[in-house]
Amino acid sequence: MATHRKTRTATITAPRTAVGLTTAALATVTLFSETAGAAPAAPAPQPSISAVKAKVDALLHQAEVATEHYNGAKEQASQQNATVNKLLAQAAQKTQTLNDSRRLLGQYAAAQYRSGGDDSTGRFLMATDPQDLLDQTHLVGLLGKRQKSAVESYRVQQAAATQQRIEAARSLATLTTRQAQLRTAKADVQTKLGAAQTLLNSLTAQEKERLAALQAKQEQEAKRKAAAIAAQEKAKAKTAAKKSGSTAPATPANASVAAKAIAFAHAQLGKPYVWGATGPASFDCSGLTQASYKAAGITLPRTTGEQVDVGTRVSTSDLQPGDLIFFYSDASHVGLYIGDGNMIHAPHTGTVVKVAPITEMPIYAAVRPY
Repeated sequence: MATHRKTRTATITAPRTAVGLTTAALATVTLFSETAGAAPAAPAPQPSISAVKAKVDALLHQAEVATEHYNGAKEQASQQNATVNKLLAQAAQKTQTLNDSRRLLGQYAAAQYRSGGDDSTGRFLMATDPQDLLDQTHLVGLLGKRQKSAVESYRVQQAAATQQRIEAARSLATLTTRQAQLRTAKADVQTKLGAAQTLLNSLTAQEKERLAALQAKQEQEAKRKAAAIAAQEKAKAKTAAKKSGSTAPATPANASVAAKAIAFAHAQLGKPYVWGATGPASFDCSGLTQASYKAAGITLPRTTGEQVDVGTRVSTSDLQPGDLIFFYSDASHVGLYIGDGNMIHAPHTGTVVKVAPITEMPIYAAVRPY
């Protein structure tokens, strides 16, 4: 019997140990079987350099779109701030006028209190001279009219001051909204630029060389196309000269205005692109064109979306130096045409103001702003 109990005890204990071993073994077997059965993970395909460049270009373009939104929001916030300051100054002035009216009423009230109110009957009975009575009556009437006028003026000033405060409060609320939009636009620009920089930083030295080579190749192609435009311009000018019988090229109207704008832009060559900048140390694309034409005596709006609607639209076949050329379907970039298929522009973050072919980017429209 004792032996039987031992056997049973052993039988019961042994399976517990075996279960622990079996579970571990099964887990190990399962892990190995899954590893052995699964195909080795294929390395993620690396994007081509052209795809990387396209992605960087897209991010920079998005950053420029965001920059123009920022420029617009900043302009609106600036204008709203000026409006608020003006309204607050007007409200302060109207409050001062109201206080003056209130003091005048106080003086009338105090005088009336000291005199014991209107005593017209007493003056009539006590008057020794009819003329004196008439003079006093006239004076009382005059003072009464002045008091009435002061009361009416107070009511008008009170209403005006209240309305002015309401308008100032509304304008302050609008300013708060504009400032929030400005912060959002700024964050959007920074996000897009950060993504582009992160992508560039992830490239190896060899990939960066290949990217630079691809960029150089595309720039050469753009220059080739610009040279073709220059040749067409020269041929067109030659034909026009023959028809007019003059060897000198015709001078476009307001050429001096365009020349001043171009001269200013030339003087900015080499200055860094900084988004949101309007000079004098740095520029973004629309900031440069705005400053260039300001130097020529013409005021342009701040953003590309506004500048594209200024002046007269011209075809690319009729371009003249001084014309503004807008790029991409959203007109988010602008350059100043200088002739021979070239422009001066502020490209994007990490670059400087430079001369470049207009064929580097898809043209949206050309505008003659003078």
